[in-house]
Amino acid sequence: MRRKEREIKDQEVILKILSQSSICRLAFNDEPYPYIVPLNFGYQNGALYFHCALEGRKLNLIKKNNHVGFEIEYDSEVVKGKVACQYTTRYRSIIGTGNMEIIDDDEGKRMGLDVLMYQHGKTDNEYIPGALKKTLVLKLNIVSISAKQAGDWD
Repeated sequence: MRRKEREIKDQEVILKILSQSSICRLAFNDEPYPYIVPLNFGYQNGALYFHCALEGRKLNLIKKNNHVGFEIEYDSEVVKGKVACQYTTRYRSIIGTGNMEIIDDDEGKRMGLDVLMYQHGKTDNEYIPGALKKTLVLKLNIVSISAKQAGDWD
């Protein structure tokens, strides 16, 4: 990290970003350009959980290469100045890499969806069997992670 003074090393702050953010951007290996998609997610025990349909570009790319990059942004805002060069951004963010796993059994899907729903404030979950059959859960096992911030934070 070039700006070491912005690095977040406090694991509690990193956990807060992971557990209180709502959108994760995933970067998949594709040719000739990477494919990036924003998704809702849930975090638990060193892994990020997502849901998706039974087919599509993400799944095709994971099956070719399950190594992905990710980015999570937490509570960012543009801080205005009097002139253009005084504008800045207050933010906390995480970037990392990981290996994506496709979960297709009902028990694993329910567990992954529970993690995702918990992230968004819902704990008493029931799943419609027909909808569950049309859903897969993606589990990103985090391999590397770094966090950064700018601006005033309490």
